[in-house]
Amino acid sequence: MAEPGAILLSVTGFDPAVWLEELKRQAPGRRIVTEPDGDGDSSIRYAVVWKQRPGILNRLPNLAAIFSIGAGVDHIFKDPEVPDVPIVRAVADDLTERMSEYIVWQVLDHHRKGPRYRRQQADRVWNEDRMQPAARDVTVGILGLGLLGLDAARKLRVLGFNVAGWSRTAKTVDGVDTHAGEEGLDGFLAVSDIVVCLLPLTPATEGILSKPLFARMKRRGPLGPATLINAGRGGLQNEADILAALENGWLGAASLDVFQTEPLPETSPLWTHPRVTITPHAAATSVPAALIPPMIAQMEAYERGEPLTNLVDRHAGY
Repeated sequence: MAEPGAILLSVTGFDPAVWLEELKRQAPGRRIVTEPDGDGDSSIRYAVVWKQRPGILNRLPNLAAIFSIGAGVDHIFKDPEVPDVPIVRAVADDLTERMSEYIVWQVLDHHRKGPRYRRQQADRVWNEDRMQPAARDVTVGILGLGLLGLDAARKLRVLGFNVAGWSRTAKTVDGVDTHAGEEGLDGFLAVSDIVVCLLPLTPATEGILSKPLFARMKRRGPLGPATLINAGRGGLQNEADILAALENGWLGAASLDVFQTEPLPETSPLWTHPRVTITPHAAATSVPAALIPPMIAQMEAYERGEPLTNLVDRHAGY
């Protein structure tokens, strides 16, 4: 029997030790390395990556597939020499469930006036105005109807919210008011009291959360001006435009988990804005014990002659 293909773990920006340990635990019969054995290491068949060092993958002549350890893959394409091999997106129930938990938490927090009550608590103010809309009177709009968006939509529907969705191409989803393409964006924004962004970062979506979009968002609804929740990518948003939209009444509030620069600089006015909730890119943390097993299963299936799944469309960028 042929020796199973070796795996290169190439990550930057954090300590790869936990990922290396889990790879070794889940694939004891494979060679796992963090550096190729010189240029042209023919033993490496798979790469597990997060913001890999530019050019490292292009020197692997037998590379069969690249696996992302995060939900997005834009970090892979920042390497101008990324080879033309299949790229597999991270898909696991754990990742999906964590993202839905975050979305439900933030939606409920804004729906039930959490930011306002926390300010009142800090100021020791007892405000008798307790009026809140019912979930059935609020529409949550989800930008991006991939696996994450669809799961969040289902869970929001269970709580009684109306749910709208927008995607690049037309989709039909039970119980969701769907819109598609540029021609469908105005209709989507017109009904959405809370806009949740779960779009991938591509050349077409970069900076989409900016003044032109905010100018089209709902001004009057059960929560006042529309609320923005971005748990997608920092490159999707223009933070100066978010602040301006909060000040001019185009946005009522914002919850941001991702930022143009991370960590968010201490000088950013977002930190202290009374209607901004900040979380430190923690909406859906990638957990090695949840994500490595399906990667290894895909490698083993591929070596049996089965096709890879959850592949990235290079043309679309996700």
